[in-house]
Amino acid sequence: MKVSEKLEAIIVEAKSHIELVKNLNELNDAKAKYLGKKGSFSDVMKLMRDLPNEDRPMFGKVTNEAKQVILGYIEEQRNILEQQIVNEKLSKETVDVTLPGREFTVGVKHILTQVIEEMEDLFIGMGYEIMEGPEVEIDEYNFEKLNLPKDHPARDMQDSFYITDDTLLRTHTSSVQVRTMLANKEKTPIKIICPGTVFRRDDDDATHSHQFMQIEGLVVDEKASMADLKGTLLEVARKMFGEDRKIRLRPSYFPFTEPSVEVDVSCHNCNGKGCNVCKGTGWIEILGSGIVNDNVLEACGYDSKKYQGFAFGIGVERMAMLRYGINDIRAFYTNDLRFIKQFKK
Repeated sequence: MKVSEKLEAIIVEAKSHIELVKNLNELNDAKAKYLGKKGSFSDVMKLMRDLPNEDRPMFGKVTNEAKQVILGYIEEQRNILEQQIVNEKLSKETVDVTLPGREFTVGVKHILTQVIEEMEDLFIGMGYEIMEGPEVEIDEYNFEKLNLPKDHPARDMQDSFYITDDTLLRTHTSSVQVRTMLANKEKTPIKIICPGTVFRRDDDDATHSHQFMQIEGLVVDEKASMADLKGTLLEVARKMFGEDRKIRLRPSYFPFTEPSVEVDVSCHNCNGKGCNVCKGTGWIEILGSGIVNDNVLEACGYDSKKYQGFAFGIGVERMAMLRYGINDIRAFYTNDLRFIKQFKK
């Protein structure tokens, strides 16, 4: 049999074989059968040894052309098989567009974050700016410029977490008010609130925590008065608690304000009758406030004869407890999802 006839027979056989393969493994076996080291073409190539030198180029050309024909059959069948695989996967992964979509779990803002944002919106609507400052504060800003020198007896009112002799975890966000007044070089009027976390060495119980959140406000202007302060506090109480709660203003004392008042709200747990939450008083303190002491204004560079102001401090946790009937402040910090998810909006 001539070489050309033998190659033609191999091509015909290979084509028939390749068209019948059903998967890629069988296709690889077919390729090895015809084009591998021990395949049909290998036997044909051995005939080259018996040919004269002048016939070998033509022999090589003819065999290479035949080899390319078989490779073409193999590639064509490979494309067919790969497409079949894709089609099978698509048929198994068919999506019914009429089915309802998958439900994605959406996170919930912490209840304290919700209360803070609501109060921020309230004060922004009243013309306040939001200011923030460091939680690690120096003694000068946390105490001294707030009319609390190192030997002042009022420092005994609250124990602090000191890091060094002059550095501590802030006990209130009033330090942000000090920083804002000092940064105001032109000494123009100020109207700010300062939300943030504060720290005090306190025994944790149903209404006290060593770490809690405050929103403190400060207004400094030529005409700021106690009437403005009272109107502001009543507006806050009305917006946060409505008309159901009883509210009282009573005289108090703070070194950085004079005169000073506190705002109490009737206890949500006992409706003012007295319980463990309010410690039998029927009232829970939510606000401390007053007219800014002249010494504080002077320490921050303001002329106390020209300017006066008022300040207030709000306990965020107590606000939330009153609004939502929560009787233990520690619930805010246990990260119990059952508790947090109750306040999903």
